[in-house]
Amino acid sequence: MNYRSMILVLAVMATMVFMPLATSCSHDKPQYVIGVSQCSEDIWRDKQNAELRLGAYFHDNVELRFAVAYDSDERQVQQIDSLVATGIHLLIVAPNQVSTISPAIDRAFDKGIPVIVFERKTNSHKYTAYIGADNYEMGQIMGDYVADRMGGKGTVMEVMGLKGSSPAIERHKGFVDALKAHPGIHLLATLQGDWTEESAYQAVKAYDGDLSTVDFVFGQNDRMAMGVRRALIEQRGEQAPLPMFCGIDGLAGKDGGIQLVRDSILDATYIYPTRGDQLLQLAVDILDGKPYEKEVQLMSALVTRDNANVLLMENEEIVRQSAYIDQLHNMANGYLKKLSNQRLLTLFAIGIVALLLIVLVIIYMYHLQRAKIAQEREQMAHAQLDFYTQVSHQLRTPLTLIEGPLDRLADTPDMRQASDETVQMLGIVRRNTAQLSGLVNQILDAQTGTNLKDLSQDEFDAITVGDTAQPNATADSSSEATAGTVPAGNGEQPRLLIVDDNADIRTYLRTILQGQYQVSEAPDGQKGLEVACEEVPDLIVSDVMMPVMNGLEFCQRVKNDTITSHIPVILLTARALSKHQIEGYESGADAYITKPFSADLLLARISNLLRSRHMLKDIWGNGFSPKEPAAIIEEPALPDPTDTQEVVAKPTPSELRDNEFIARFKKVVDDRLADSDLSVEDIASDMHLSRVQLYRKVKALTGATPVELLRKARLTRGRQLLETTSKNISEVAYEVGFSAPSYFTKCYKDEFGTLPGEGR
Repeated sequence: MNYRSMILVLAVMATMVFMPLATSCSHDKPQYVIGVSQCSEDIWRDKQNAELRLGAYFHDNVELRFAVAYDSDERQVQQIDSLVATGIHLLIVAPNQVSTISPAIDRAFDKGIPVIVFERKTNSHKYTAYIGADNYEMGQIMGDYVADRMGGKGTVMEVMGLKGSSPAIERHKGFVDALKAHPGIHLLATLQGDWTEESAYQAVKAYDGDLSTVDFVFGQNDRMAMGVRRALIEQRGEQAPLPMFCGIDGLAGKDGGIQLVRDSILDATYIYPTRGDQLLQLAVDILDGKPYEKEVQLMSALVTRDNANVLLMENEEIVRQSAYIDQLHNMANGYLKKLSNQRLLTLFAIGIVALLLIVLVIIYMYHLQRAKIAQEREQMAHAQLDFYTQVSHQLRTPLTLIEGPLDRLADTPDMRQASDETVQMLGIVRRNTAQLSGLVNQILDAQTGTNLKDLSQDEFDAITVGDTAQPNATADSSSEATAGTVPAGNGEQPRLLIVDDNADIRTYLRTILQGQYQVSEAPDGQKGLEVACEEVPDLIVSDVMMPVMNGLEFCQRVKNDTITSHIPVILLTARALSKHQIEGYESGADAYITKPFSADLLLARISNLLRSRHMLKDIWGNGFSPKEPAAIIEEPALPDPTDTQEVVAKPTPSELRDNEFIARFKKVVDDRLADSDLSVEDIASDMHLSRVQLYRKVKALTGATPVELLRKARLTRGRQLLETTSKNISEVAYEVGFSAPSYFTKCYKDEFGTLPGEGR
């Protein structure tokens, strides 16, 4: 039996053994992947998502993938396209606005993906089904209720949801139509919110008219109604009488609309059903090809003090039952996992027995072929020996011409007086020449007195490989990346990281770079990534072919990490083909230099990249300057793609990550601006970074420290408050996070050149 027969038998037997294992594992893969695109995040959608997950318990073949757009049209369009690209089987989407999300939904529908639009509508007809409550009816019922509670006379104010969203449009229309039937009801104002409590609060604050005559407030959801209530309490005082309030959503949890009605904070609310379980069942019916309704209308109801208690009790029972279902589901999963493990153990035991039989067959066939293999191996060994001998003879002359002059050069008086750098460079050349010479000598010795078939494996490896790897292996034996940074002097020298598995290359690069830069080293991509995340250098020079983690993967990891995404990377390699360079640039490299290389070229490329980064830093820094009184921290302006006078380049992934980082930093500072105890450590902790990482990242992007940006934000906010409110300097100082008004005054004068009071 020959080797082909052995391989065929082995393949057949292995297939028979491991096919049941593969089949058993494949049962865990879901049959349907459903993408859920939520336009925003709030307690109503949290409840709906929980119901979707609960519904998935009864469909083991379903995987849910959630995406939240946080009220951003652009983000929701990107998320929908991304979900489609991952290969979902059905899309569930709550559009942020009527028209802006339609193109993304149309693209998904045109690709054959069923689309369920829920809760909000679009102006497109490309959807498979719609499920939601009648928002017009809700607005109409709340209008009739308000008129009835006021006895047909009085003044009403309305706060609308997100502008352009279908619920806001339809609820407003229904509310206004209902009030038309009651001429004694006067709609004083319709303010614009965005579904959040804060938006309603700010809308009331910004309203110029007189709200003292308002008898009833209708918020298009409960949160906005509470925002208006908070604003009116501040205006009228705690003891002053307030109008009645009503909203929509009617959630039953803590601080939900039903509880607020029970506690007489809201006069009424209207249940806007979430019904995530019904939504998931509709999706599964569509995927299974079962009959379904294209337009599904959800039932809803008015909540007053008369039925609020009963509804809360019913909700508590539902919550208790849901928790029990969760517990049962977890227990069932545990039992199924144990059963699966037992089945796998049984199959593995069968597989081991089968493999033992295979081993016996292989041993038997090996003995049949042993004599023939031994003869072929002996002939191959002699052929290899002849080849290495011929090659070694051809190398001997140039090696002698190299090694001899180097030895003589080392003994000259000039070399004894040479600089340490010159001696170090000569040492690299001599050491590598000695390695090659030793390899040739070993091959010649084997040719004159040794037969390859009589050598052990270690001896054979020594002859065919020699000591080529020994110096590098010795130099790189340390498992830690060497820091070795040059003293920074005034602290302004850029930090460079060299990543290369060859110690001589690292030494050579350090020699030509030190003096101008602070230099750190790492022997492979994995260590390089650790050093990069810890030190956050200004630029990285990396080899491509390295153990543990190669340069391409290292570059991708650097560019994909928020901490290091801004760092320019130069790939230094002997791979000179065009396709290799393309691979380098696709991995995110900023420059690609082939070996052998010119030291001046490398220095020039490093200088140019650092200069470009410095120019970008100016752009980021300008984004934080307080040009507008209302802007605490502004994100950098991107070029206008409609401007035909310049070519607009598409932002790279690393630039997008830098945008995201600045936005996150802005949000953390804005959210905690009034906290006088806020420190850089607090900001770093909120952003899941160390203090050093935050400092270097912000400094690299903006040219300013986090402390400077925080102070600038506080002062800019303070100037805004002084110019737009009647608060005194002390009140403003405390509100923007200064612990002492005198220090606020000093910093204000240093920043703007005037005293705080002069700005008024």
